[in-house]
Amino acid sequence: MFDLNSLNPQQREAVTHNKGSLLLLAGAGSGKTRVITCRIAHLRQQGVPAEQILAVTFTNKAAREMAERVQEMIGRSSAKGMVIATFHSLCVRILKTHINRLGFKKNFSIYAAADQQRLVRDLLREIGAENGSSDADQVLWRISSAKNHLIFPDQYQPDGRDPISSLVATIYPRYQKSLKAFNAVDFDDLLMFTVQLLEQYPDLQKHYCERFQYQMVDEYQDTNPVQYRLLKLLAGGHSNLCVVGDDDQSIYAFRGADIANILDFEHDFPDTKVIKLEQNYRSTGNILAAANAVIKNNQKRKEKVLWTDSGAGAKIEYLLCEDGEDEARQVMEKIHAEKYRRNLNYGDFAILYRTNSQSRAFEEQLRYENIPYVLIGGQQFFDRKEIKDVVAYLKTIQNPADEVNLLRILNYPKRGIGESSIDRIIRYSSDKNISLWNVLQQVNQVPEMNDRTATACGSFVDLIQRYRKHFKQPLRLLETLQEFLIELKLAAEIYRQEKDPQVAKRRVENQEELLNSMSVYLERTPQPDLAGFLDRISLFDDENLGKNDKESKLKLDAVTLMSLHSSKGLEFPVVFLTGMEEGFLPHKKSIYETFDIDEERRLCYVGITRAKQQLFLLGAQQRRKYGKLEQREASRFLSEIPEDLLQKSTGEKPRSSNPDEEAASANSFFDNIGQMFGD
Repeated sequence: MFDLNSLNPQQREAVTHNKGSLLLLAGAGSGKTRVITCRIAHLRQQGVPAEQILAVTFTNKAAREMAERVQEMIGRSSAKGMVIATFHSLCVRILKTHINRLGFKKNFSIYAAADQQRLVRDLLREIGAENGSSDADQVLWRISSAKNHLIFPDQYQPDGRDPISSLVATIYPRYQKSLKAFNAVDFDDLLMFTVQLLEQYPDLQKHYCERFQYQMVDEYQDTNPVQYRLLKLLAGGHSNLCVVGDDDQSIYAFRGADIANILDFEHDFPDTKVIKLEQNYRSTGNILAAANAVIKNNQKRKEKVLWTDSGAGAKIEYLLCEDGEDEARQVMEKIHAEKYRRNLNYGDFAILYRTNSQSRAFEEQLRYENIPYVLIGGQQFFDRKEIKDVVAYLKTIQNPADEVNLLRILNYPKRGIGESSIDRIIRYSSDKNISLWNVLQQVNQVPEMNDRTATACGSFVDLIQRYRKHFKQPLRLLETLQEFLIELKLAAEIYRQEKDPQVAKRRVENQEELLNSMSVYLERTPQPDLAGFLDRISLFDDENLGKNDKESKLKLDAVTLMSLHSSKGLEFPVVFLTGMEEGFLPHKKSIYETFDIDEERRLCYVGITRAKQQLFLLGAQQRRKYGKLEQREASRFLSEIPEDLLQKSTGEKPRSSNPDEEAASANSFFDNIGQMFGD
């Protein structure tokens, strides 16, 4: 249980407010997760049934941690029945029960990115417009954007000046028709179809409004239009909607996030109670003062000022570097110095940058210095080919009408069904208007199909049908998956294809890790089945499994390298915010294309507030571009930090062949910085 007296006054007010809409403006490091979990616990203490409580967040990790904290506070039995989920998993729950009203079967498949791309490429090829994966990616991005704005295929209006939008207008309706024929949906459909259900069927909206009498949404500043519409529909009957967020940390516009959702919340929900959480429990006073000074330059924001009672702390150090290589060297010197001076671990340091391409120099220098590090980002576990191949088999076993995944595995590993035979099967399916799965079951009727290929198709059908039966035994899911992988001999195929045996070994180990995923699923799920496991895989965000996942990496005693976008929600004792230059931060696209400097300033704010005890800002006088050195200009955000918060230094750099010239250059550059700071 929790004690209300352990909360500060604003936190306590937020926890005990339980009627009407509430906007909780939670600054960085202000303990918002604790407030949400305490609020849920308080509702249960006040007699609110667990079934009436809904908490929504963006990642599986956040939802899992929130559920675990609530159970620790009130006990597993008291928490049983409440829904703590991501937007997508909440929508899966609703669609699994009601999607038949939209003409789908309830055992629908969820298409991942690769499945979507293959389908769109097939559709582009059909109309003679396929031009590599780039067109498919652009079309999919436009379709996703349309869905996030609740624009259905018949509502999509192409822009005559934009040829891609004309292509989208042609492909979008065909794409949706194909998905429905395969009894499949994509991620964006999960939200769009749920909104469609609630809008078209008032009885469903009423049911879920009554079911979820108390709703809480974390990271509300990151919601897009379809998520906003979903929440408004669910809260329509009572308006007991509590949204928690920080407009100053809205940094995902490129994903469709609309900052207006949080800025206009009081307009959309009249009589909203607004509570600000401004006391910070993470950073020192100087770090917070710098963050406040930068972010106050944004005009469209909710006014708040972070503060702490933990003292001013060390000054922020600004290190001027010669170039990108020198920037990396100076970071290594500071890591060595701070580690031994303050008895820190390598895991206490983070190097943040605006773009992933900036990591190269740091990675090389870290290797040279023999300093352990982890790189957050890169390819995700379930996006790896060797994993997607196994998952494609499982999806086909679960839903043979899923033709994208069926085609992916039909001749992998090679079983004697060549491209020409597959083309004949596809043409026959199209001409006769029957599914590919049904064609494979009567493949002898396909013209010009030789006996060898027909036998191979028959063996494939037998394999799928046998394991459709085996996977229906929930108590043997893990054993069945093990047997299936052995029978498929995918490991042998990987070793045959890969020239480097070490790479092959890692890929095979990844497939073995999938067994661990299944084992974890079985431990955590009361009524497991293959469909539930596939839903879990489809709903994974940026959290990988095993030794490759972000959460595990952050637990290692190693320096963390990551982009500013990836750093949100994390904290480190010592942070190096690198590339403090025009063109990096703010990014050149925001300067010359989108003109959205406000979001870049919010990114800078996020970077600053990741630091707990010490913050280093770094910039270079020049950097290499296509092998040539170019002069750089200091970031405008540096001029927004009061001079008395900064300690400026050139660091310990190798001397040039002309020391006087080097000193003059440094002094000249600092003169410019001084003018920016008002010296």
